[in-house]
Amino acid sequence: AESTSLIAHFAVGLLHKAGVPDTSLILVPGIGATVGPILCSDPKVSGICFTGSTATAQSIHRTMAAHLDPGAPLIAETGGLNAMIVDSTALPEQAVRDVIASAFQSAGQRCSALRCLYVQDDIADTFTEMLFGAMDALTVGDPGSPATDVGPVIDQAAHDRITAHIARGTILHQTPARPGQFVPPTVLSIPGIEALTEEIFGPVLHLATYRAEDFDAVIRGINATGYGLTFGIHSRIDERVQEVIRDVHVGNHYVNRNQIGAIVGSQPFGGHGLSGTGPKAGGPLYLPQFQRGPAQASSQQLPGPTGESNRYTVTPKRHVLCHGPDAAEDVAWAKSLGITAEIHTGDATDLADRAQLDLVIGSGPDLAPLRRALANRDGPIVQVRTRDTAAPLLFLETATCIDITAAGGNVDLLGA
Repeated sequence: AESTSLIAHFAVGLLHKAGVPDTSLILVPGIGATVGPILCSDPKVSGICFTGSTATAQSIHRTMAAHLDPGAPLIAETGGLNAMIVDSTALPEQAVRDVIASAFQSAGQRCSALRCLYVQDDIADTFTEMLFGAMDALTVGDPGSPATDVGPVIDQAAHDRITAHIARGTILHQTPARPGQFVPPTVLSIPGIEALTEEIFGPVLHLATYRAEDFDAVIRGINATGYGLTFGIHSRIDERVQEVIRDVHVGNHYVNRNQIGAIVGSQPFGGHGLSGTGPKAGGPLYLPQFQRGPAQASSQQLPGPTGESNRYTVTPKRHVLCHGPDAAEDVAWAKSLGITAEIHTGDATDLADRAQLDLVIGSGPDLAPLRRALANRDGPIVQVRTRDTAAPLLFLETATCIDITAAGGNVDLLGA
């Protein structure tokens, strides 16, 4: 992003000093709308890794489809409408602490930040009283000061966009404002996550209440957004926790803790659907995307501090098409990995309207029309890959982080 050019220059300088050749790592600063299309359309580019908005990622995909090798990988991480549920069994002090961190740390400028909080109506009055009191204790100011909790947003355009959103909403609570590019931490009332049509990248929390009998409807509403990056739940009912881990379609679940700050090696990070293409950063499938050759998925318990459980799982994708002269062999290969795949006998035109599609494995010389057809689809990005680069995208990855101390701890972690 243009707004971060100075820190990018500083970081690249450190990498060069550490020994990365300056012919291998090159920083090209500039206006994204100018520099981006040039980089993304040069045939010498063999792959692109991008973090930003869903719309920009889709634009990059279309540019790649028109100019690059059809099998060139796109790794896109594109944010989300992240939700958290606090039920009536939650420890309120812990939940408030984690809501404050998830919604307002870094002034809400994290793709993983909490955007929509659901509180069970039985506890809503007492919980919001505690939440608003905790907000009043936040210090908004110079991010260089150790006393500051919430700094400014990144630029004036972001400030104006966020404050305009607040002005259109119903304010439940707001901390005092201060001059400059500061947005006061704010809670807005909404009926549910379906009221959010875009991600507001700032210290704005949208609050909804729900009845216990409507819990399943809340889950359906969260999934219906099409985004799937982070999700949090505060509950001491293990059956409910396992239910949402199974049913909420996101890349990172957080249980009885905040939902920001994924740790490489413990909580591989990245989302599903409109929140990104995968593979997850910090996970075992990520680095193979920067090389040719097959990659294998795995499921494992990841390390973490005592009192925290980190589990990484992969689930085979169900809607994979194989196209081209090697389609039968590609289907057999995919099925050997546990993937549901079938031969695509049509042409590029029928891919645009195919409702359920995760990936196309292609062979032969005529893949460019397939890539262009896929790039013109709305919704989640679907790519065409050859067999030697397809393996990491055949699986849905999920990282689940549980603060087990909230449920009394797990003595197995105490070890011998």
